[in-house]
Amino acid sequence: MCATCGCNSHDVLIGGKRPVRGIGAISFRKVQTPPDKTKHEHPPADTTTRVIQVERDLLARNDTFAEANRRLLNERGVFALNLVSSPGSGKTTLLVKSIAMLQGKLPLAVIEGDQQTENDAARIRAAGAPAIQINTGRGCHLDAQMTGQAMTQLDLADDSLLLIENVGNLVCPAAFDLGEAHKVVILSVTEGEDKPLKYPDMFRAADLMLLNKCDLLPYLEFDAELAITYAHRINPQLKVMRISAVSGEGMDEWLNWIEAGSRKAIAAK
Repeated sequence: MCATCGCNSHDVLIGGKRPVRGIGAISFRKVQTPPDKTKHEHPPADTTTRVIQVERDLLARNDTFAEANRRLLNERGVFALNLVSSPGSGKTTLLVKSIAMLQGKLPLAVIEGDQQTENDAARIRAAGAPAIQINTGRGCHLDAQMTGQAMTQLDLADDSLLLIENVGNLVCPAAFDLGEAHKVVILSVTEGEDKPLKYPDMFRAADLMLLNKCDLLPYLEFDAELAITYAHRINPQLKVMRISAVSGEGMDEWLNWIEAGSRKAIAAK
């Protein structure tokens, strides 16, 4: 993780601003978390034991911020989903279509994660939802601290939906809890059926798999049943939906699942 992928990059931007070290989101009203005293330094490349310890410390620190995020979301009745996938799976198009179909039913906001550009956040805003862009620079995933600061900038409404589009990557995001209710992994039919076997940690960490771009199945040599079989081999409890954000196939099932989760989050606060 941090020893190899650049996730401790100092070129992160949240809504175009530098993040504040040691501060997460104790409230959406800009109350600060206690200062973090854990150092996160890259260890020498030839010290394997030290690398492992630093990575453990990194995840422990992240989990502390994630629990603070989760506590806030639960207190406010906010249903948060962490959308993860390879680049090009159709996450942003899915969000745009979902926003259009949820208009008037559920207040929502979006956190966009990419290494560079504000392109996806601009698409989300044009679709009618508030969005904040996190640019991770060389980093290949969102973490709980930057997510918490983005939540603070968004000033989320009570009893709402928060959709987090993670950086396109099926490796590191699996290990980083953001405080979300569920990880939703998106696998498009333009990828290989064996993605769940190649990236088992992500499919094991997810609660829902969206098999996206199903409108293209007649034109591809993609075995949807085999992909689902592989996913269930990794995670027998994984719920699977076949969808197409373009044709609308499966979108009602996906949005009904969201609305049911949101009602549950509101009732539990």
